[in-house]
Amino acid sequence: MSIFDILGGEFIDVIEWTADNRDTMVWRFDTVGHAIKYGAKLTVREGQAAVFVHEGQLADVFGPGLYLLETNNLPILTRLQHWDHGFRSPFKSEVYFVNKTRFNDLKWGTRNPIIARDPEFGPVRLRAFGTYSMRVTDPARFMSEIVGTDGDFTKDEITLQIRNVIVQEFSRAIASANIPVLDMAANTAQLATLVAKAIQPVIETYGLTLPEFYIENVSLPAEVEKMLDKRTSMGIIGDLDRFGQYAVSEAMMNAAQNQSGAGAGFGAAMGAAMGMARSGPWGAVPQQQAAPAAPPLLPNRAVETVWHVAISGQAQGPYGRGHLGRLVAEGSFTRETLVWTPGQDGWLPAEDVAELAQLFTMMPPPLPG
Repeated sequence: MSIFDILGGEFIDVIEWTADNRDTMVWRFDTVGHAIKYGAKLTVREGQAAVFVHEGQLADVFGPGLYLLETNNLPILTRLQHWDHGFRSPFKSEVYFVNKTRFNDLKWGTRNPIIARDPEFGPVRLRAFGTYSMRVTDPARFMSEIVGTDGDFTKDEITLQIRNVIVQEFSRAIASANIPVLDMAANTAQLATLVAKAIQPVIETYGLTLPEFYIENVSLPAEVEKMLDKRTSMGIIGDLDRFGQYAVSEAMMNAAQNQSGAGAGFGAAMGAAMGMARSGPWGAVPQQQAAPAAPPLLPNRAVETVWHVAISGQAQGPYGRGHLGRLVAEGSFTRETLVWTPGQDGWLPAEDVAELAQLFTMMPPPLPG
């Protein structure tokens, strides 16, 4: 806020700005109803500039120092006020104090994704954000181009416009840099330099400069990042055999920690683990790591029925069904031949036994004479 030390009637004798507001860039000294006294003191502190506007026209700009508002200190204002003819009367002017210190930690970011062409993935959508610092380097231009007659101009009134300029030039830099997406994290400094150089001419027309500009992160859409995570995971796994052994041990430990149904869960996990240990999750385990395998079990076959046959008055056999088929082909075993097998009630003709009757139905008819 302004400080009035010595006021003679309606005349202002001291002009200064001692506010401690880090958001204010320009503040107008209150001269409503007052006139600035000839010979008044103007105090401009470090990091400030004082801009005099007389009758709507920018008159003078003062840097840090203590000034007496007299003819020798106000060459432009003197010509406007005609003090060179000896007038020493008070004058009406507006005084704007401009904060020239650096405004740090200002944020920028892309509201919508930026389409870029990646040499490996093709068209991709990118988002980016970062920080920058800003300061006024040309108070006169800043007043005429941006502030105008705003008596309390804050940094928030210009940061949105600067963000738009940054995003526009960032899009162009991404398109022309030809940096792969996977390498952008290592080249953010290079990208930041390109963007800062591109936006410098536009920012200078505002009377500003950006001493620092940083790109903190360039990110991909969530679905693309998930695919990259899977790709990275496969690269980290490396030796699939060793990873399979690790998975077996993890399964056993998880089953052991399962309190509900611990016995069945642990047994199943042990069985699965032994199976994986023998064969590996994606193929056979190397020979030096494989345990000797047990011989496979014989198939469970039913016991074949055997028969005793009466041929030429003699009991022969026992014969299997296949052997009886050969006897049928030779003609020594007919439908009337008596047969017996353990568990059968006496001797029966072969045609009365269903299992043997099929042997005669499969025989071809006799050849013509």
